[in-house]
Amino acid sequence: MPKQQLNTSKTDSGQGLLWLFGTILSIQGFGSAITEAGWNTSFGVAGLMRAAHVPEWGTLLVGCAGAALLATAVRRRYTKSRAGRRP
Repeated sequence: MPKQQLNTSKTDSGQGLLWLFGTILSIQGFGSAITEAGWNTSFGVAGLMRAAHVPEWGTLLVGCAGAALLATAVRRRYTKSRAGRRP
């Protein structure tokens, strides 16, 4: 029984990390792109990417990566809750 508890906590912490990194990358990527387009200033990820000479659309890719992580987290949560309801 304790082994099952250990596996559950590992998946819960992995799920939490998906939510965390997905949120951070979405905010940094899309927020940086909006700030860059609206006010011609770079911060966070956009500032680092400009220093590395990455094209302007690179921040949108970071935002899309965050959105993909969030979508994965939602899907895992949905399938986990749905599997728990099956007899």
